[in-house]
Amino acid sequence: MKLKNKFLFIFLILLTCFALTGLIISCGGSKFKKSGRRVIVLGVDGMDPNFLEDFMNRGYMSNFSKLAAEGSFKRLTTSQPPQSPVAWSNFITGMDPGGHGIFDFIHRDPSTRSPYLSTSVTEPPSKVLKLGKYRIPFKGGEVRLLRKGKAFWQILEEHGIPSVVFKIPANFPPAESQAKTFSGMGTPDLQGGYGVFTFFTDDSSLYKEDVGGVRVTMVEINDGTVRSEIIGPYNSLIKDSPSTSTPLTVYIDPENELIRLEAGDSDFILQPGEWSDWAELKFPLLRPFASAAGIVRFYLKGVRPHLQLYCSPVNIAPSNPALPVSTPPGYAKELYRHLGNFYTLGIPEDTKALSEGYFGFDDYISQARLVLEERLREFDYTWNDFEDGLYFFYFSSLDQNSHTLWSTFDPASPIYDTEADMKYGRVLLWFYEEIDKALGRVLDEMQPDDLLLIMSDHGFAPFHYCFDLNTWLLENGYLTLRNESKRMEGYFAGVQWHKTQAYGLGINSLYLNLKGRERSGIVPPGEAESLKDELIRKLTSIIDPETGDQVISSVWKREDIYHGTEVENAPDLIVGYNRGYRASWDTILGKFPEHIISINEDKWAGDHCVDNRLVPGVLLSNRQIDKQDPALYDLTPTILAEFGIDIPDDMIGEPVFNLK
Repeated sequence: MKLKNKFLFIFLILLTCFALTGLIISCGGSKFKKSGRRVIVLGVDGMDPNFLEDFMNRGYMSNFSKLAAEGSFKRLTTSQPPQSPVAWSNFITGMDPGGHGIFDFIHRDPSTRSPYLSTSVTEPPSKVLKLGKYRIPFKGGEVRLLRKGKAFWQILEEHGIPSVVFKIPANFPPAESQAKTFSGMGTPDLQGGYGVFTFFTDDSSLYKEDVGGVRVTMVEINDGTVRSEIIGPYNSLIKDSPSTSTPLTVYIDPENELIRLEAGDSDFILQPGEWSDWAELKFPLLRPFASAAGIVRFYLKGVRPHLQLYCSPVNIAPSNPALPVSTPPGYAKELYRHLGNFYTLGIPEDTKALSEGYFGFDDYISQARLVLEERLREFDYTWNDFEDGLYFFYFSSLDQNSHTLWSTFDPASPIYDTEADMKYGRVLLWFYEEIDKALGRVLDEMQPDDLLLIMSDHGFAPFHYCFDLNTWLLENGYLTLRNESKRMEGYFAGVQWHKTQAYGLGINSLYLNLKGRERSGIVPPGEAESLKDELIRKLTSIIDPETGDQVISSVWKREDIYHGTEVENAPDLIVGYNRGYRASWDTILGKFPEHIISINEDKWAGDHCVDNRLVPGVLLSNRQIDKQDPALYDLTPTILAEFGIDIPDDMIGEPVFNLK
C-alpha cells in the first residue's frame, strides 16, 4: 500500500472514531429527572406591542386577546442596543452585555482593529500534517461560542430539569448540554457565512459583483441545456482551501414555460413562481472517502427571454451536519427522521434577494410563507414531544417580514407605493395571525399548573433615513483620511489613525482610538471622559435639516448602562437613534459616503436598532405579572424561580412574579 493510501485509510479510521464518539455522547445516560413542572416559552422575534394591540383591538388576534384578558400583557424592556444577538443573549443569561459580552453584530480586535462576528469564531487547528496538496488537522480546530455566562437551560440541567430549546438565536455552536437544543440565528451556511444565495441566469444585465450575500452565476444555454455548478464549502483539507462544488444541470423545455433540473440525486420540474423541495448535495473533500453534506432549494423566477433560477444558500444538512447545530449531536438526526430536511441557516428568509432586486415582493413572500410553514411543522413535532421541564420555541417570521414589508403599509416610507399597499399591506397581519393560531394550540393543550410566557426580544420602528456616523466623524474632525479617493474603498481604507480620535463600527457602536488599547491609538486615557462627553453632546444635538427631527435621541457611556466582567470590552459609546433613523449600511462596513444623512431606498424599510426605549418587546403570561417594568434579563430568573432554583449572583434581573 502506498503512503498516500495508507494515510487515507488511517484518516478514515479517525473519522469513524469521531463519529462513534459523537454517538456515545448522544446516547449516554441522561441526568434528567421528572420535575413535575412545565414552563412554556414562545419566543416571537420582533413582535411589536403597538401592532399587537392594534390587531387585538380590531379582532384579529383572538388567542392573544384571551391570554391578555385572563393573564397579563406588558411591554418588555429590550437590550441596549436592541439588536437580536444582544437581546437574546440578555434573555439566555439573565445578564446585560457587560456580563455576556455580546455588544453588537460586529466586534473588533483592538490590537489589529480587525472585525469579526460577535457570537462565534472558528479557530484553525494548531497542528496540521502536510502531505502533498493535503492539509490534515491533527490537533485543535473548533467553532467556539463567544457568549459568556451560563445559558438558563444549562442551569436547569445542573438541577436535573429537562429542556427543549428550539432555534433560540445567539446559540451557535450550541452551548454544551444534554438538553435537546437546536441552534438558531447565527448558524451559518455551509461556507461559514450568514447566507449567500446563487442566481443562475444568462441575462448579463443582472450580473453584480462584490455584493455581500449574492452570487450571480452567468450561464450559457446550449441546445436548451445549462451545465453549471453549485459552490460549496471551502476545503481546508487542501492547500489554499479551494471551494468545493457539485454539478447542476438545467433542461429548458423548448415549448413550455418550465425546466427540469438535476442536482445531486434530486430531479425537479419547475414552472415560473414554483419552489422545489430540498435537494441533498455532497461536496467532495477527499475523494472518494469524505464529503460535506448540504441542502438547497430552488425557485424558478423566469424562463424566457432569459433563465432566472434562484438557489438558496447551501444549508447545513440536518441528516449529517458538517458543523455542530444541536445537542445532543444526535438530536439533529432525530429531527430529520421525523421532519425531513429543513432550513438550518440562522436567518432563512432571504431578504437580501429582495433588497438586491432578484426577488420581487411576490417571490419573497412565497419564500417567507414556506419558512413559516416549515417552522410550524417543527413546532408541531417538538410540542408533541414535550412532556416535562422547560419548552422554548422560536418564531422568526415577524422580525424578518417587519423589516421587509414595512414600506407596504407605511405611507411615510420613502419607498411607499399605493399599489403595493393594496396588494401587500395586510401580509404582515397574516403572519401575526399564524402565530396566534400556534398560541391557540398551546392554550388548548396546557396543563393546569403550566406557566406560559410569550415574549419578543424587541419591537419595531420605521427606517426612513440613514445616518453615516463615520462620515459625521470625518467632517467634524474626529477622523482623518489620507485622501478623498479612499472614502468608499472598504473597511476604513485610507484612515490616518495617528490623526483619528474615534470611529464607528457595527450598527450602534462608537469606539475611541484609545492610546494603549487600540493599534495606533492616540487618545490619552486621561482625556477619554472629556472626549466622550463632547461626542455625546454633539451627536444628540444633530438635527435633520430636511425633517427638523433629532437624529440621535441618546448616547450612553458603557459604564453607565452595563454591569459585569465584560464591560471593559464594550464599545465606549452606544448610539441610540431616534425613530425613523438608523446607522447606514456603510457605517457598519467602515466606509465614508458623501452624505451624512440620506434617504433609505432599500426594501429593508423597518428596523429596531435604535434607542431601546422606542422599541420595547412584548411579554404575555397566563399569570398576573407583578413587576411594573419587566426586562428581558428578568425572564431568566423567572424561569429558574419557577423550578425552585436560586438566582445566580451574576444575574442582574429578578422574577416578574411575586413569589412570596
